[in-house]
Order: sequence, then structure tokens, then C-alpha cells
Amino acid sequence: MSADEESRLARVALTWLAEPGTRAVHQLVDRLGPVATLDLLLDGGSPDGWLHSTVAARSAAGDARAVAAEALARADRLGARLVTPDDAEWPVRVAGLKTLRLPNAIRRVDGETAPPLCFWVRGAWDLGEALERSVAVVGARAATGYGQHVATELGYGLAERDWTVVSGGAFGIDAAAHRGALNAGGLTVAVLACGVDRPYPMGNTALFDRIADTGLLVSEWPPGAEPLRPRFLIRNRVIAGGTLGTVVVEASARSGATQTARRAIHTGRVAMVVPGPVTSAMSVGAHELLRECTEVRLVTGVAHVLEEVGRVGADLAPLARGPQRPTDALDDDARSLLEALPRRGVRGVDALAARAGVNVRTALRKLSLLEELSMVVRRDDGYALVPPTGSKGGA
Repeated sequence: MSADEESRLARVALTWLAEPGTRAVHQLVDRLGPVATLDLLLDGGSPDGWLHSTVAARSAAGDARAVAAEALARADRLGARLVTPDDAEWPVRVAGLKTLRLPNAIRRVDGETAPPLCFWVRGAWDLGEALERSVAVVGARAATGYGQHVATELGYGLAERDWTVVSGGAFGIDAAAHRGALNAGGLTVAVLACGVDRPYPMGNTALFDRIADTGLLVSEWPPGAEPLRPRFLIRNRVIAGGTLGTVVVEASARSGATQTARRAIHTGRVAMVVPGPVTSAMSVGAHELLRECTEVRLVTGVAHVLEEVGRVGADLAPLARGPQRPTDALDDDARSLLEALPRRGVRGVDALAARAGVNVRTALRKLSLLEELSMVVRRDDGYALVPPTGSKGGA
């Protein structure tokens, strides 16, 4: 076995011995390399007591290197591949997870947020290229019709503009975002909390097949791995750290989507929230993010999202404006004269000037301008407003 093959095998074995994101393992790999780290852990040399116990328990269930070799063979039969930091397609942005520290982290899953050791990938796209211009769209599984509509529109609009849409493949918002991107003929990536050969939930099997055909299925766990509950939170740090920004579309009070957004914030990424009805339980978590985190940006569509994550000055969203009116370009004096005219009837120049608070010379000049703009009409005894289009009467 070559040194490269031994290194890849060791990374797979380490991910089996300890869950992805384990900080002590990542630090050892940084210092010693994957092969020496694997030897150290298997010899009982773990620096942390809980990690020592975990490695011992996993080792009792099987030989780590044999398990890794079988995983690589299974992936080869599946048509999947292993991607490591030594490969050209490694997504460099996930290195930012090295500095991710969540405040008040009590649970181990909130503290073990180190970068991945490797990825399993199904699909033809280059993983690094796919994530280079990417946005995560995440949210509630029990999404409302409103949330699914918004997520679909975001997925479609981002993909239409050549941005990769990243999500977790779950029911609700995740699936809607993936489908929106697929319907636009764009690229979408599903980051899974299980093996790439057994995507979860099973009800989305057809969706996962479409993603594998035209996009990417990605996981840190080897083929055959189960979707255990803690793995969804471990997975979420990759969604947050591997993309340029995360958009939350609907989230309940205790939602994994809000945790993904918090991971995005603490990794230096853009966190965004689409507001929802205040009467909906699916808006509570999203709105609390807006209230609690000053870094979170409110977005209402693709243009706002691109302004947050796009190139400075090149992806600015147009300002929200009402319908443009003919009076918008008038100065204050001309506006005052229009306001001084009666809705019906005629008013003389002297009376208009006094009512508008301008001198007669200014009044005559502005009234001539208004007449050219077809806003007023001159009569023998003064000026009148031009009747609205379709009006049957006149002054």
C-alpha cells in the first residue's frame, strides 16, 4: 500500500473511531498526520478520557483499518469517491471550522466542531468547484405552504444565477430548495447525516437520485452509516462553514436550522432569515434569530441574498419602491402649487401664489412647467388641474 493510500485509509478509520468534528482528533492529525494519529489512538494514547473510551468501544466492535477498507470498496462499487484535503477538489472553505467556537456550548455536539477529515461524494461535479459559489437554504421539516413556496423560489432564483444551492435533503424547506434548483437546471448539493448510499429520509429517494445525477450527495460518514440524531447537528456545521451564507426559511423554536445559522455566524459566514407570519409556530425560531443576533440579516428574496453573499457592488438588490408617479420629479415649489389648486374649478395666479407660499414670478414659472407636463391647464381666469384620464367632467 502506498503512503497516499495508507493516509486515506487512516482518515476513514479515524472518522469511524470518533464522530466527525472531534477536535482532539483533528488536532492530532494536524500535528502527527492521519496514519500516526490512528496508530496512537489504537494504542490507547488518546489525550482525552472520553475519546479513549470511544475508541476502545469502537475497536471492540471491529478492526478500524478493516472497516475502512470495506467502506472504500463499498464506495467503489457504488460509484462514490473519497475526497480528502490532499485532493484538488477539497473545498478549502471548510477550514474555517477550525476556529468555530459556539458560546455556552454544553453538549459535546456543540463543542466538537472541527473541520472534516474526509468526505464521501456521489456525483460528477468537482466538490470544491460546486461549493465555491454556494448558498445554504435550510428550514423546518414541517414547513407551511408559504415556506415551501419561498424556499422553492430561492432555490430556483439562485440556481438560475449560477449559484449552488446547498441543503440537507430533509422534508419541507430543504427538499423545496433542492427542487427549485433542479427545476432551474442548476446545481444543488445535499449534505447528509448518513451514508451516501442510504439517503434519509427514504421518502425523498427520488429527489436524492436526481441530485446524484446532476449535482452532489456529500457525507462525512462512510457508505452504510445510519442517520443517528446527533449526526444531523454534526452535519450542520459543514452546511454552515462550506457555503458563503445560510438562509433560514421557517424554523420552529427548537430547530436545527437555527443552529445551522448560529454556526454560520460563528464561522464568519453570512446568516440570513426570511420573515414569516407572526402567528405561525414555524416563524418563532427564525424571528428569535432576528431578535437575538445583530449579525443576522433579513432577506425577502434572491436579490437580497445575492447582495449579502455576492461581490461587493455587483450584486446589489434594487431598492424597494412604490409605483413611480409623475409628481416624483417635481421640486417643492411645483408640488406646493399643485396642492394649492382645487380638485375642481379654477384659481387665479395671485391666490395660488399666496396659498402655495411662493412669489408670483415663481408661481408663473412653475405653472408654465406644470402646463408643459400636462398636469395643469390654463383658463381665462386662472389655472385648473387636468382631469384624470377617463374623467367625464372638467373644471
